[in-house]
Amino acid sequence: MAVRKNQATLTPAEKRAFVNAVLELKRRGAYDAFVSTHNDFIMSDTDTTERTGHRSPSFLPWHRSFLLRFEQALQAIDATVTLPYWDWTTDRTPDSSLWGPDFLGGDGAGTGGRVATGPFAQSSGSWTLTVRPDSRNYLIRQLGRAGENLPTRADVDAVLAIATYDAAPFNSSSAGFRNSLEGWVGVNVHNRVHVWVGGTMSTGMSPNDPVFWMHHCMIDRLWAGWQSRHAGQGYQPVRRTRNVVALNDTMKPWNDVTPADLLDHTKFYTYDSAY
Repeated sequence: MAVRKNQATLTPAEKRAFVNAVLELKRRGAYDAFVSTHNDFIMSDTDTTERTGHRSPSFLPWHRSFLLRFEQALQAIDATVTLPYWDWTTDRTPDSSLWGPDFLGGDGAGTGGRVATGPFAQSSGSWTLTVRPDSRNYLIRQLGRAGENLPTRADVDAVLAIATYDAAPFNSSSAGFRNSLEGWVGVNVHNRVHVWVGGTMSTGMSPNDPVFWMHHCMIDRLWAGWQSRHAGQGYQPVRRTRNVVALNDTMKPWNDVTPADLLDHTKFYTYDSAY
């Protein structure tokens, strides 16, 4: 059983294994397909049309499947690799260990925010962006420069206390745990982290920054924490509902997995500690 660990506890060897697997997936040309898939769904998911990956109940199971598929692609390269999570309630500054030159590299330089250190700097020769919104083919970060703060433990606790998973109209205006965690209402958790990192992470092509996977592992861990706190509650909607994915509907683009298939993450992996 794979165990997903806090990135702050990874050994140097574990960091190298993760970085090397990500770089190899990029070298093989398979990484960019994940970037394209995420961007396709960012662009197509709206409040009034069919929505699957974002602004909808399936935000959490869709990203759980997305992470699993990426993790499996890394494990096909190195079976020892699992996705780490970034606990931004404790690692809250540009000086945190994940931004070290031996791991994700640091903040972007100057007003343009071009990442110049670490293995994912374009100057390393291994990380040129091909799926991108403009001509800039390098990773951009602007850590904390957008006037946004990372979520606190109190913010997360407030979201985890919400007992209802989701509610009509099942979009970015809905009440419930999913929408507050995703960040369209209330405390705003997930979206705020994308904004704090800035640059590439604030676009639909956000998986171009490998911190995307660590951030979403943390979001997935919080969903697991919510499930353990509210065992009597569950995914909504259960019945077929226009424009959104119900409990037993398959999710695009894979069409081979439903939210119901993904409710128990322990079939696939565990976390080193519960939230």
